[in-house]
Amino acid sequence: MLKNVIVIGLGGFLGTISRYLSTVYIQKWTSVSFPLGTFTVNVVGCLLIGLFYGISEKFDFLTPEWRLFLTVGFCGGFTTFSAFANDNLMLIKDQQFLYMALYTIGSVALGLFMVYLGQLLIKVI
Repeated sequence: MLKNVIVIGLGGFLGTISRYLSTVYIQKWTSVSFPLGTFTVNVVGCLLIGLFYGISEKFDFLTPEWRLFLTVGFCGGFTTFSAFANDNLMLIKDQQFLYMALYTIGSVALGLFMVYLGQLLIKVI
């Protein structure tokens, strides 16, 4: 159990740092109030978790520890629902209702699609 906690913690550490750097970089190059950084990270994270689960189901080289590291740890630290909720609240406070709707619908729809796509890509390999 302690080994799994450490594995997940290391993955989360790397995922969190990756999320922060990716979000800062993306937001630096955009001038709209739409939270493109968090949106992009969440969509990419959905694709990654789909790929990781697809790999673990199709191939036999991902140990349970690597699966925990990549999915629960890295993807859990890389994507973030709390930032998503906060971004939406800020859009509501700024009366950016169209952006809030696009962000919410786009995140959920693209997130589900990307998880599916990740698993599908592994199945066709």
